[in-house]
Amino acid sequence: MSRSPDLPRAARETASRPAVLDLIGNTPLVRVTRLDTGCCTLFLKLESQNPGGSIKDRIGVAMIEAAERDGRLQPGGTVVEATAGNTGLGLALVARAKGYKVVLVVPDKMATEKVLHLKALGATVHVTRSDVVKGHPEYYQDLAARIAAGIPGSFFADQFNNPANPLAHETATGPEIWAQTGHDLDAIVVGVGSSGTLTGLSRYFRKVQPALEFVLADPVGSILADYVKTGHVGQAGSWAVEGIGEDFVPAIADFGSVKSAYSIPDAESFGAARELLAREGIPGGSSTGTLLAAALRWCREQTTPKRVLTLVCDTGTRYLSKVYNDQWLIDQGLLARPRLGDLRDLISRRFEDGGVVAIAPEDTLLVAFQRMRLAEVSQLPVLADGRLVGVLDESDLLVAAQAGPQALQRPVRNAMTAAPQTLPASASIAELRAVLDRGLVAIVADEAGFHGLVTRFDLLNHLRRQLLASTAAA
Repeated sequence: MSRSPDLPRAARETASRPAVLDLIGNTPLVRVTRLDTGCCTLFLKLESQNPGGSIKDRIGVAMIEAAERDGRLQPGGTVVEATAGNTGLGLALVARAKGYKVVLVVPDKMATEKVLHLKALGATVHVTRSDVVKGHPEYYQDLAARIAAGIPGSFFADQFNNPANPLAHETATGPEIWAQTGHDLDAIVVGVGSSGTLTGLSRYFRKVQPALEFVLADPVGSILADYVKTGHVGQAGSWAVEGIGEDFVPAIADFGSVKSAYSIPDAESFGAARELLAREGIPGGSSTGTLLAAALRWCREQTTPKRVLTLVCDTGTRYLSKVYNDQWLIDQGLLARPRLGDLRDLISRRFEDGGVVAIAPEDTLLVAFQRMRLAEVSQLPVLADGRLVGVLDESDLLVAAQAGPQALQRPVRNAMTAAPQTLPASASIAELRAVLDRGLVAIVADEAGFHGLVTRFDLLNHLRRQLLASTAAA
């Protein structure tokens, strides 16, 4: 078999470029048809369709290839970054495809799916505190900078100060949007994390459509919406939305084209993301919900038709444990459920709501163990025909398992605590605490039937919600 002639160097480099990188960008544009957009037409650019699942794939490849060109990143080097998750995923996708090591620092409020995805891509992940501000030793950006300084041959991507970040949007995202909208667009709704998207798009549209208006979508708790309105940097609060909102003004931020700014509460952001999936069939993350909520507000305020665009920043599939998890939203106070005025309000998983994870007396202890592990609980109510007949906890399982592996094939009824002590729904918090202080789980049941279990964590969460409510009222 004859050998193919050697390719020129440029052709060899193109041939060896990881194919997945050519899938970044050129994401589709869709029109919103089933949500109330007032007199406006609203388009969504589906950045969730990038191979890494978010808009941050664009800056991942841009920052790494810029560092390769100027020699900051050499073969065998390590890419280090502070990230809310998506930039890390973009960097990990590109870096691992090119053969680099990746070390990432993420705040502890990040969705589990993001962290698992990062680890699956081979990244080393350091989780740090999300309740501290810039200057604190555990603040994620400061920690990442220290880690990078301690790794020989590392490249600190530093998206918050890296000019390749906005340049990616100025040279690629902006032209795509302009072409896809037929050179006819009046406003773009964006959020700000590092501010690369806003800054890059602003620079591009000043050249091709100077009259285009930018609208800032910001979580309540972030300082940026107030900064746009007043020019002053206020005191940051906290927010559950991931990826956008800041407690400082990013160095690369360009707010010159922003004409309107909305502060969106977490509950509205999460609700908008869920409505987008339910009504339009498009799964988006929590930041997408913030952008959509702001876009809908702006559109409904207009009195003349406008063509408006916002972004589906990332895929909702990496938020299944949060945005699309009713239980998590209820625990966070972001999804309302009927208040009953008694201990049932403390129950995380109510029986009458179909939320109880239970076991039957004839099920095996192995089934009980698997159910506990899947639901991440340490005890299960034992129900027969909807009636509470016992409770099984992990200590019961451990005692049974010590008799040998085959013991886990025994039925639950042989290991459960039968006729457990219960509290009526009308019991006081003091009575509840008396049970919990004895190391027990409170079983709420009365003549109306079994209602659910209350753990010490449930009581703590109840007290936390009360504190948040009183703080908000003040």
